[in-house]
Amino acid sequence: MILNPESEVLEELAKSILLAARTAPKAKGVDDIVTALVEKQDIETLASTMERLADEKGPGFAFLKRDAANLRNAGAVILIGVKTSGAAGLDCGACGFKTCAEMLDRQKVEVEFRGPNCMLKHVDLGIAIGAAAAKAKDFCIDNRVMYSIGAAARVSFMQDAHVVFGIPLSVTGKNIFFDRK
Repeated sequence: MILNPESEVLEELAKSILLAARTAPKAKGVDDIVTALVEKQDIETLASTMERLADEKGPGFAFLKRDAANLRNAGAVILIGVKTSGAAGLDCGACGFKTCAEMLDRQKVEVEFRGPNCMLKHVDLGIAIGAAAAKAKDFCIDNRVMYSIGAAARVSFMQDAHVVFGIPLSVTGKNIFFDRK
């Protein structure tokens, strides 16, 4: 008899969740999505980076320490980001610039994320994240989309993308991401 075998399949299911992100629709059919399954030894690096960011950014960012504790308790963690290869060429202005060329010519800002970027690339990222979260729920895996994990992944050079979000995964009797303080 194997007791509690559900925790043994979490890493394999995480790969299927990333498959959902990869195959999610993309604007103009251009796939700039970057995905990763965080290895166990890298979880502590991410959590420590989140705590450091909380201290550096000040009192309004105490939630980063709470998220670091959630991360340490997660059974697996995935990263989904976007490394923009350009702009959609629509000159829509959603990025804050009149033309795509103007946005692309601007000096990029490097903080937790890199920008400005084409808004449609951010939409692609959102669709991929939504597909991943939906697939996790299909598998009955508790999850939560976290800016904090993605920011730590980018700051610690774990993910080569311009914008990244993390999704911790958990299979326990109670959702550890639900009633956080």
